[in-house]
Amino acid sequence: MSNKTEIHESGNASVEAPRLLDQVRDRLRLRHYSLRTETAYIGWIKRYIFFHGKRHPRELNKAEVEAFLTSLAVERNVSASTQSQALAALLFLYGEVLGIELPWLDEITRAKKPVRLPTVLTRDETLALLEQIGDAELHLVVSLLYGSGLRLLEGLRLRVKDVELARNEIVVRDGKGGKDRVTMVPQSLVAPLRAQIAKTKRVHEADVARGKGEVWLPDALAVKYPNAAKAWGWQYVFPAAGFSTDPRSGAVRRHHVDEKRVQRAVKAAAQKAGIVKPVSPHTLRHSFATHLLEGGYDIRTVQGLLGHADVSTTMIYTHVLNKGGRGVTSPLDRV
Repeated sequence: MSNKTEIHESGNASVEAPRLLDQVRDRLRLRHYSLRTETAYIGWIKRYIFFHGKRHPRELNKAEVEAFLTSLAVERNVSASTQSQALAALLFLYGEVLGIELPWLDEITRAKKPVRLPTVLTRDETLALLEQIGDAELHLVVSLLYGSGLRLLEGLRLRVKDVELARNEIVVRDGKGGKDRVTMVPQSLVAPLRAQIAKTKRVHEADVARGKGEVWLPDALAVKYPNAAKAWGWQYVFPAAGFSTDPRSGAVRRHHVDEKRVQRAVKAAAQKAGIVKPVSPHTLRHSFATHLLEGGYDIRTVQGLLGHADVSTTMIYTHVLNKGGRGVTSPLDRV
């Protein structure tokens, strides 16, 4: 076997057929991994191959895998989550594509994951931030992140069929970890959401009239239900202003609002509101959880609304409550 690997990506090295990265990509798609995960895994596998002089991974053993992953932690000083992602990519490459088990990976030097407390806004800071978002649609998105405890992409990927305004609830489909959950719709957002959905329906009807109107469907639903892609219920609540090309299939569809628009809007609003804390859309989810606990809701209820598999994950918010996780009063305040 040649000791060179054909990467067959633009500007990179040239391989023996079938091309390795194509095999990885096909396997990822067969397993229904997201496009983001596909891009990340392909990137890490390419870095791994180039780190070892473009040799084929079959020729690389324990020492070479350890050297690459250890270098990430020791030389590049990457975060624990970054090294874990690289490790997951190599596990997929060897286990799923090459059929080689790596039982000795526990011996690899791993980046230490620091314990971080979440950044949380006060109620006044949250309201001040929301007041600085002038775009009505983005204001509604950001309000939902705080009012319903949604992750950014959970909010942007909302489908019409999963918003039940009569019951003031949202069904979050395929959230983190592939789990579904139910959360609330704030009463103050019912009317704006109803108006947004009506606006989206007009856009969809116009698209259908022009011979378009399809939306991306998860997994193999597009094959199983050929007409579902144009069905009203499957449309995004927050559709993009224009059409875009699917990087996998090449289909031209209307996607959801770009998350970068929301990220930029939140950052700009925080600056205008004079908030000195680092603020991102996810900060609003942290604030949602903390404010519920401050309001006296039990931690199991908050766990369910957030979709945490383990209550220990939700417990992190007890450390940022006004009185701390144990409700302790400082001795200075007793003087």
